[in-house]
Amino acid sequence: MCNLYSMTRNQDAIRRLFKVTKDSAGNLPSLPGIFPDGVAPVVRGADGGRELLTMRWGFEPPPAGYQLVTNVRHLSSTFWQPWLKPEYRCLVPATSFSEYAPEPNPATGKKDIVWFALDNSRPLFAFAGIWRPWTGRRGTKAKPVEGDHLLFSFLTTNPNEIVKPIHRKAMPVILREDDWDTWLNADKKEALALQRPWPDDELLIVKRGPEKADTAPEATPQLVK
Repeated sequence: MCNLYSMTRNQDAIRRLFKVTKDSAGNLPSLPGIFPDGVAPVVRGADGGRELLTMRWGFEPPPAGYQLVTNVRHLSSTFWQPWLKPEYRCLVPATSFSEYAPEPNPATGKKDIVWFALDNSRPLFAFAGIWRPWTGRRGTKAKPVEGDHLLFSFLTTNPNEIVKPIHRKAMPVILREDDWDTWLNADKKEALALQRPWPDDELLIVKRGPEKADTAPEATPQLVK
């Protein structure tokens, strides 16, 4: 389960790559470590174009649950059905994602955080996401935010051979740029066919260690391959 990712490219890079026609995100900072309940950029369809805005990461759990639901796997569940319609699908910009190593590092006695990206320059890419409106209290106990919220989560699938040694159960669904319109606009059957592992030869381990953030030298944003 991916519960930590990064988005370190600047706002203009997101606007250009995702062909944003409406920017409602305010001033976006670099986000080298995005955690559940954190606020992060999301791109959704709007008025025939694409809107960039911010949402909180994690759906509220079902009645029997207790944790925010950040990853979506079993799409046949009635819990997800209302939010799989085109109007509730979104793209989640990212530059890398992480999983904890399965075994502790002998040197530290703790599990390393392993970061994955498309290449060492951390180009922008997109997770397949869904979003929903929700009203209630979110944020920390020290700084609760009461009211209306927009929440997002993203799909996971079987891990590829790069992720599997670190996390044998799942990896996030990464979308090719050519598939972004399909995810946002196609009927459910065609869109959900995109829930598949990313090719092994197009993903790298770019960092491993104790840091809960991924930073890399700024590079020219690249299109998704």
